[in-house]
Amino acid sequence: MIIRKLFKFENAHIVRNCISRRCSKSIHGHSYKVEVKLKSNFLDNAQMVCDFGLMKIYIKDLIDSFDHAITLWSKDNTEYIEFAKKFSERWIELPVNPSAEQFSRVFFVMIEKVLSLTEFKNAEKEVKLHSVIVHETDTGYAECFREDAYNFENMGKIDLKDIKFSERIKKEWKDSKMWDKILKNKKLTLPKEV
Repeated sequence: MIIRKLFKFENAHIVRNCISRRCSKSIHGHSYKVEVKLKSNFLDNAQMVCDFGLMKIYIKDLIDSFDHAITLWSKDNTEYIEFAKKFSERWIELPVNPSAEQFSRVFFVMIEKVLSLTEFKNAEKEVKLHSVIVHETDTGYAECFREDAYNFENMGKIDLKDIKFSERIKKEWKDSKMWDKILKNKKLTLPKEV
């Protein structure tokens, strides 16, 4: 069975090296929609794959990090990166170009890691990430499956340690140490009730 949760955020970026001059040479923004699809062949004590409320904790905080932020590619011009960080409290630096395709891969890798570290409390069993869809516009989206997320040879390497969040973003998380815990493979505990 597959369940889906929709998240939304507003974000600015430049997508270098694309054929659209407006996208590759100018900071611009989108109203993104992110669909997170989880799957399991089992139901928990409430006869659900996973309570949607659980997705509002760590997964929501990670996706919300991109809201009203600028996303930067670590291989972009150093002067531009420093300028953006200087004049924006909310920024994320990625090891890949911030296209819809790469956003879907980044979210897949982050969410899969969160799921692997989460201590579920209601007999959830074998909850896995099916796919992540990132809608960049009303008419265009990218969908990432596991084989896409880890296709480092053809699509670029995504190592969580290479994803950087501004201090302002970290302070806004429910758990300001969340990213450190994720990078150190520490268990993420859920509250008894959401």
